[in-house]
Amino acid sequence: MRCYANQLPSELNKGLKPFYLVFGEEPFQEAQCVQQIRDSAKAQGFDEVIKFTLMQGFDWQEIIAQYQSMSLFSARTIIELDLNQQKPGVIGSNTFKKVIELVNPDTILIVKGAKASQEVQRGAWFKALDKQGVFVPCYPLTGTHVKRWLDEQCQRLSLNMQNDAKLSLINATEGNLLACFQELEKLSVLHGNALITQQLVMQGLLNQAKFDIFDLSDALLNGHAKQAIKVLNKLASDNTEVVSILWAITKELNTLINVQLGLLNGEPIANLFKQNAIWKNQQGPVQNAINRLNIHTLEQINSDVALFDASYKQGNLIAPYQALAHICIKFCQPLNIPMPCHAVN
Repeated sequence: MRCYANQLPSELNKGLKPFYLVFGEEPFQEAQCVQQIRDSAKAQGFDEVIKFTLMQGFDWQEIIAQYQSMSLFSARTIIELDLNQQKPGVIGSNTFKKVIELVNPDTILIVKGAKASQEVQRGAWFKALDKQGVFVPCYPLTGTHVKRWLDEQCQRLSLNMQNDAKLSLINATEGNLLACFQELEKLSVLHGNALITQQLVMQGLLNQAKFDIFDLSDALLNGHAKQAIKVLNKLASDNTEVVSILWAITKELNTLINVQLGLLNGEPIANLFKQNAIWKNQQGPVQNAINRLNIHTLEQINSDVALFDASYKQGNLIAPYQALAHICIKFCQPLNIPMPCHAVN
């Protein structure tokens, strides 16, 4: 059953499903939806979360084993599988079909992935999971959809914002939902349910040293290695969450991959800018990156990002910020040095 991201809370209130498919190109919405599923499940006794990431050599039998096993720590379990921008393949498809035959009321399976194309949605495994579960597509938001999303977040946080204040925040964060939501949380803490004016919003934005994560994105797109490392050092000194930095890197990487693939298929660059919600003031930096990074290089960076994500979750990273620096430099110039992490078990 298809359920859009803004409809998910209402759907979860009706009861939990055994399977959730959270797919899309908007990582903040994806993370928010997965967290909503976790929170709803936890309220019903699903206290243990087991995470898997699809990597080379992944053992699909682990999914079956965990799905069938009794947890040592909780009566009920959530299994999260990140497809890591990949398709499950024949073995993965057969694994999903097996899981469907074994439906376990004490286990919920959440499958996360990139945008689910029509080809993916026509797959037998996808249809079977969708039939007994919920499919949540997370699309990039533009125009009135961003405004509607912002209205919903304000309602959840009990924020009373003037319309021009909302528009100023949307323009300042340039479609970055994570940055926008973080600003809303700050406003909620600082002002509660008092009226939020445009002046208060702009004052809050100007009082920040910088949108450092945005600065990192700009440096990466423009290939400015020195500036990227300078910003990364600032983020590290401020104890910025590693996952937030990785989110910014992944967002730009996915955009560049989508644009490069579109160009290889002969699509006009103007159409690709529109399809990928690339704002006018970002089109120049994105063009710079496209001119510098071919699809082969982008796929190499994507492999490093996947390795970082899996290693970080499994505690195998020696120095997370050093590994992020490695990825940032690779955005800007060729780098054949391996990432600083232990081998993933």
